[in-house]
Amino acid sequence: MQARTLTRDADGMAVASFVLGLIGLLLFNVVFGPLALVLGSLALRRGTERRGRALLGLALGAADLVVFATALASSHGAIWQLG
Repeated sequence: MQARTLTRDADGMAVASFVLGLIGLLLFNVVFGPLALVLGSLALRRGTERRGRALLGLALGAADLVVFATALASSHGAIWQLG
């Protein structure tokens, strides 16, 4: 029973990594990118059955940081408007 719970948690982390990486391409990529990287790597380490989603989460998390760095370099700053 315990092993199935750990696998289910790892599967949830893989999906969360994918979703956060996808959202991070548009919003708050400096926050969601590293979260996607951490969750994706934890899911892979814990032996997720959704390995593809965890790998996509890692790729999207890295892309989030590349988008942030590009936006920062091209506009000489980052402007976030809240509200």
